[in-house]
Amino acid sequence: MKLVTAIIKPFKLDDVREAISDVGIEGLTVTEVKGFGRQKGHTELYRGAEYQVDFLPKVKLEVATSDDKVDRVVEVISAAANTGKIGDGKIFVVDLLQAVRIRTGETDGEAI
Repeated sequence: MKLVTAIIKPFKLDDVREAISDVGIEGLTVTEVKGFGRQKGHTELYRGAEYQVDFLPKVKLEVATSDDKVDRVVEVISAAANTGKIGDGKIFVVDLLQAVRIRTGETDGEAI
């Protein structure tokens, strides 16, 4: 099992959710986060004063999937979140050692 974590632009969330559903993934977790990478934030103008915004709003998606689906999940997230501009985000894949569905007690592959 793998845990796929993607940090994407907020306006791409619906596109990514639809793409993940089309692959057969039934669940994901979404968290609103802030951060920066090479983009290093941006400047904004408020009431005539210019100020630096260091942390940009992003969305973090977490998807637990089986080893055989992980490459496809990464592909569809990458394609759906891509705008071709700086700040599109990152995708991380880590091993998932154990999963338990609390309601039924199912474990590992059956739980995801």
